[in-house]
Amino acid sequence: MSKSMDLRHLDTSNPGSWPFPIKMAACVFVGLAIIGIAWYFFVADRRTELEGLVNKEGTLKAEFEDKQGRAANLEPLKQQLAQMELMLQQMLRQLPSKNEMPDLIVDVSQTALASGISNELFQPGAETAKEFYAEKPINLRMVGTYHQFGAFVSGVASLPRVVIMTMHNISLTPRKSKPGLLVLQGTIRTYRYLDEEEIAATPTAKGGKK
Repeated sequence: MSKSMDLRHLDTSNPGSWPFPIKMAACVFVGLAIIGIAWYFFVADRRTELEGLVNKEGTLKAEFEDKQGRAANLEPLKQQLAQMELMLQQMLRQLPSKNEMPDLIVDVSQTALASGISNELFQPGAETAKEFYAEKPINLRMVGTYHQFGAFVSGVASLPRVVIMTMHNISLTPRKSKPGLLVLQGTIRTYRYLDEEEIAATPTAKGGKK
């Protein structure tokens, strides 16, 4: 009861007059309060920052390992790319050259005639240069039987040079006036390889030099 009375009658303006046990209790309380405030405003923030840095460290480590793995595979990939480019060049070289293209078009037309096909239209168009090759459209209208068209395709495949023909807007319809005959009409495209000077003059090559 006396302690309760002492606490109620303490002079807050003169802590030096407090009894020693109360002074010690007050000092402990103030110390704990200071530690709590310091923890809340300083240590807790640093702990959150530390957790963020730990997470960032894990992310950076994963990125480093990924890039390290890519760097280790870079040289083999370069070698594979060089081999693929060499294979591409070898394949393109199997296509007709600029000088061979006119004769090759004649050979295709003659192959159609030799197969018994009638060339009602066989009109080569202007070339379009691509990155490594040029394509030449041919507007055509051929008349023949199913077997004659088969012989024509086989004959083109047997030509000395590799001939690639892609069909665009091609239609194959029966000729009503003559049963058994088919009309092949539309546009085919043939391809040839570009020489080094032509490749250097293509827009892609010029853009790369810039």
